[in-house]
Amino acid sequence: MLWTEKMFGVKKPIIAMLHLDALPGDPRYKRQTTMDEITEHARQDLRALQDGGVDGIIFSNEFSFPYQRKMDIVTPAAMAYVIGSLRSEIRVPFGVDAISDGAACLELAAAVGAAYVRGTFSGVYVGDGGLYNNDFSALLRRKAALPLDNLKMLYFINPESDRNLDLRPLADIAASTMSKSNPDGLCISANAAGMDVDEELIASVKAKNPDVVVLTNTGCRPDTIERKLRVSDAAVVGTYFKENGKLDDAEHNNVRVDIDRVREFMEVVYAFRKTL
Repeated sequence: MLWTEKMFGVKKPIIAMLHLDALPGDPRYKRQTTMDEITEHARQDLRALQDGGVDGIIFSNEFSFPYQRKMDIVTPAAMAYVIGSLRSEIRVPFGVDAISDGAACLELAAAVGAAYVRGTFSGVYVGDGGLYNNDFSALLRRKAALPLDNLKMLYFINPESDRNLDLRPLADIAASTMSKSNPDGLCISANAAGMDVDEELIASVKAKNPDVVVLTNTGCRPDTIERKLRVSDAAVVGTYFKENGKLDDAEHNNVRVDIDRVREFMEVVYAFRKTL
């Protein structure tokens, strides 16, 4: 039995992204905004996601554009404030993603008691934010020191919008990463958030790494989720769950989660699970 089945209590769990509003220090943060307002928006999304039936939630600083490779301390501090304020209302296993700082992700997880983290913990990539190198030797030593023995780590091995400078086939990169760092999950993405991931690519990674949880990380919609779950062990869903399936509005503000879209999506998942 995969660890995801034990943690979430179902096969093929759906893990929803809970996108926090822009936080203090972020370029999109508005000076008149208070942390209580940010927390209330997160509370609305948390209720919609949980009442809509998702199996898990990842809190992320999605609106900290452009993302920092080494975060200012205020960002994980603000994230911890929001998560701590909502802690008693969280009913599903939750994780965190401090984009794109693996060290901050681990520190935040230790502070709020997260069950899992998602992030770019290994590899060398180039993209809009420049060149970045992830030292997973340091990250895993910090994980051991905190200690976070039970924390599950979900690795991006092909982050959307960035290109891996390692030109080997993705399945080979995954196998090599497995041998060196033993990740708990591998997140497979398309070239941009919201785009479909090639099912053959997911299947190739799973075939070469059968013992690790493989997650579809982008492009999940009611009309695609059954195909994705046939070749992966879980899925991460973000933008589809939001009003009109939009990440942000015309003023670049975070869009709230639409409970009806969550329920519609999860009904398809429930029906698929009955066939397993």
